[in-house]
Amino acid sequence: MTQHWQGTFDDLGRSLATTTFVVVDLETTGGSADNCEITEIGAVKVRGGEILGEYKTFVNPGLPIPAFITVLTGITDAMVVDAPRIAELLPGFLEFAGSPTDTVFVAHNAPFDLSFLKAAAKKHGYAWPKYPVVDTVRIARQVMTKEEVPNNKLGSLAAFFGAETTPNHRALDDAKATVDVLHGLFGRLGSFGITTLEELLNFSKQVSPAQHEKRHLAANIPAIAGVYIFRNAKNEALYIGTSKNLRSRVKSYFTAAESRKRIKDMIAMADHIDIIPCATVIEAQVRELRLIEEHQPRFNRRSRTQEKAVWIKLTQEQFPRLSAVRGHKTLLDDAGWAGPFHGNEAAHLAIDAIHELLPLRQCTPRITERSMKTASPCALFDMNRCAAPCIGNQSPSSYQTIISTLQHYLHNDSSPVVDQLTRRMQDLATAERFEDAAQVRNRLSALISGISRGQRIRAFTQIGEIITAHRRDDQWEFLCIRHGRLVGSAHSTPGVDVAQTIESLSLTAERITDDGSILPASTYEEVEKILGYIENQETRIVSITDEWSLPVFSAARSRGDFEKVEDQDVNFWVNRTQRSNN
Repeated sequence: MTQHWQGTFDDLGRSLATTTFVVVDLETTGGSADNCEITEIGAVKVRGGEILGEYKTFVNPGLPIPAFITVLTGITDAMVVDAPRIAELLPGFLEFAGSPTDTVFVAHNAPFDLSFLKAAAKKHGYAWPKYPVVDTVRIARQVMTKEEVPNNKLGSLAAFFGAETTPNHRALDDAKATVDVLHGLFGRLGSFGITTLEELLNFSKQVSPAQHEKRHLAANIPAIAGVYIFRNAKNEALYIGTSKNLRSRVKSYFTAAESRKRIKDMIAMADHIDIIPCATVIEAQVRELRLIEEHQPRFNRRSRTQEKAVWIKLTQEQFPRLSAVRGHKTLLDDAGWAGPFHGNEAAHLAIDAIHELLPLRQCTPRITERSMKTASPCALFDMNRCAAPCIGNQSPSSYQTIISTLQHYLHNDSSPVVDQLTRRMQDLATAERFEDAAQVRNRLSALISGISRGQRIRAFTQIGEIITAHRRDDQWEFLCIRHGRLVGSAHSTPGVDVAQTIESLSLTAERITDDGSILPASTYEEVEKILGYIENQETRIVSITDEWSLPVFSAARSRGDFEKVEDQDVNFWVNRTQRSNN
């Protein structure tokens, strides 16, 4: 007798409309749960579009809040000094969040928030509940396109979905904005047929039909270091990447671990995969940079515009001014320059920082004796921020004194820049003028980053030859770099004298002519990639032909402090009155 089975609605999964989500955001003293602490918790419990409750509290971190974090968040030591410690707050927060059988944990970049909460729970003897976790960043990467949002930061997504609350680096406001983003993403997920919690949690684990059908492209790829190139039927490069294990990396593109929408689109177009074996991992990484620049593969996002990076320089005229330029070809060592910068906006922020310190002219017309007779001073003259050389009010020698000071800042001692602007930033933060303080922080961060990168790059490209050794597994790998360009790599061979390997590497490596430019033979990305490799504590210098040093008071000394929040959104500084009342 045939038995018939009739399913129930419960068998379909838990509907997103009836699932309870607790959306959480934290503010902290820094970026790592290993040595930083929570300063504020904000959470919103929501179900079916209805807010069921809100949770908001300051947390006494037990340590001073760094000034740049205060500028970023608006949270001062005075605001948290009387707040409870995290050990006192955890039970109440977990009670608000609810049972993991009833509640789903949501955050924008969930691993960050979870790392702090789990670390706090472990430290104070609490078992962290095994909540189902939804990361709005990860979902956005799968359903949003580059044409819709430039990135998947909370501010960008909140603006796109018309969130009622603007993210401002305060915990509850950011949690509220994340709720709106979550609901906006749910609307997108509907077109994928995602209507239940189980489908949502499994969404990122799905393999597309193209991934399934084209797994054979990864067959017979060796487990060695090298570069891989996805190509279409016309043999055009679609995507270029690198790995220390080509077999493992290429196979991963055809598994659920690959969730990026654009990469899935690329796989659908791929016809075959080429590989380029390399002697060392760093050689593979450098080859990748060069190939991306050469072929401009449409699915690669980074490294396609290495020669179009933005720098700043002093113009070559009697009364120089600062200018943002693309490419390094016009930069001269003795003229004054900095960079590269992370885009045109960062370059102009750096210029603004310099203008805040020095009375450089900002007008663009070339100044001549003839033009001085008809020119009129601009408002900067009335504000005592420019001595108006345009009308002959300042001599070339007097103006050159300012230029010499700037050149000293850019190439030798950056500490006066850091000291003056840091004091300005802290004064504004103390006065709770957080928006103004944020502007100063942005300018200083951009300037220090550009100066530091330029100093490191130029110090390295002036070295005629440097040979390095790095122990990897049971052998040594050697690099030969000339004027910042990787010209050869090799690894030790059993039975062959190491000195002979190094000598052979030097003799057969590509010859480079130093033309005196900032980057004589490579791109800034290649130089920084090699520097990152060499600065590893396990890398040794075998030989070097020239001095390699940075100024004692170089910008690199201060850059680390600002890099901690360099990639954060700091453009949503609003509603200062509300902040001061919290």
